[in-house]
Amino acid sequence: MDRIGVYTSGGDAPGMNACVRAVVRTAINNGIKVTGIRRGYEGMIEDDMVNMTSRSVANILQLGGTILKTARCEEFRTPEGRSKAMENLKARGIEALVCIGGNGSYAGALALSQEYGIPCIGIPGTIDNDLYGTDFTIGYDTAINTALDAIDKIRDTADSHNRVFIVEVMGRDAGFIGLDVGIAGGAEGIVIPEDRDDVEKIMRHFNRGDKRSKSFSIIIVAEGDEIGGSQELTERLRTLHPDLDIRTTVLGHIQRGGSPTARDRILASRLGYEAVHGLMKGLKDVAVGIINGSPNYTPFDTAITNTKSVNYELVRMAEVLAR
Repeated sequence: MDRIGVYTSGGDAPGMNACVRAVVRTAINNGIKVTGIRRGYEGMIEDDMVNMTSRSVANILQLGGTILKTARCEEFRTPEGRSKAMENLKARGIEALVCIGGNGSYAGALALSQEYGIPCIGIPGTIDNDLYGTDFTIGYDTAINTALDAIDKIRDTADSHNRVFIVEVMGRDAGFIGLDVGIAGGAEGIVIPEDRDDVEKIMRHFNRGDKRSKSFSIIIVAEGDEIGGSQELTERLRTLHPDLDIRTTVLGHIQRGGSPTARDRILASRLGYEAVHGLMKGLKDVAVGIINGSPNYTPFDTAITNTKSVNYELVRMAEVLAR
């Protein structure tokens, strides 16, 4: 290989810059040139690309977001859009791709590879931690620490006013953030998509006399839970227990921002390094992850279609500790 392309796609996640840095410097160290593709597949179609050097990625390790920017691109879903993207890649001399993103980003890379034969390796970048083939995704550790910091502050005001706070965290399809933040933040209830009985558990919690006498409560709700988010749970609780002083807080996109934690910087650096070495070994159409401390390459088809679930033993533990 003479030149590879690197891009970030889908939702941003803290640590993406550290990953771009690792890809660029690992490639250059092995005599491979690197082109940065701005705005993901949109930039690929619009030929928004820039040649990168080691200096291009200096002083970005600690930055949140992504210097390459990111976007969602409907045009890339069409054969015409992918054809235009491939023409631009060929004109730039790009022979392989490193894609940093989630399931949708993997699917785009796989389509490009299947139609045009360009080798692609995916790197899991999402705060949701819901990608198959890796223990942790880039951005997850930062997101749960950001959410935990906010919940610790909410706990102070909840205690001061004897209130129930229902806090909504991100997690459209998975409850990894909600579960870990709920345990670490000492929540009295955790509502996540994987636990279909969780709302009833919350109701039983407030029906217990000893719990009703407690001065305050923190309930964590993942945005993707079947109840419909924090507001729906708030209304249901207010109807059943009008005496409770209930407030709702939606943490939202604050969880995607901020300087990445040390753990995310190290994970991102390692995954970027392993992705380049995977391409050098001739691997393609795989996502690289870390499982039990070791690099792992999972075929895109498997990574896209398989579901990663929360640890149900942690769900049971959270119930015990909340009593």
